[in-house]
Amino acid sequence: METDADEAKAYLTNLLNRTLHVHISDGRMFVGQMKCTDNERNIILAMTHEYRQPTESDVEAATARHEKEGQTGNVKVDMKKRFVGLVVVPGQYITKIELESYV
Repeated sequence: METDADEAKAYLTNLLNRTLHVHISDGRMFVGQMKCTDNERNIILAMTHEYRQPTESDVEAATARHEKEGQTGNVKVDMKKRFVGLVVVPGQYITKIELESYV
């Protein structure tokens, strides 16, 4: 019979080398392959990209371009992306973790 600890270990082992979307409290999101975690809920990701919300000036510039082109409706501004490689995401700042699924 499996204990809770055995089930937790099996679940975490299943996540190894899978792509996670890790959201943190300052609004950033890290997308990378899970390599390990620890008792403090820190997560190490490899091959990671960091996504940040656009700045206010980015939104203003996109709005100006949108209006200049005579378009109406919502303005779409993408998140900023950069490759950061191997990162440790501190567990205390993690707000949500999503497993990337391939359909």
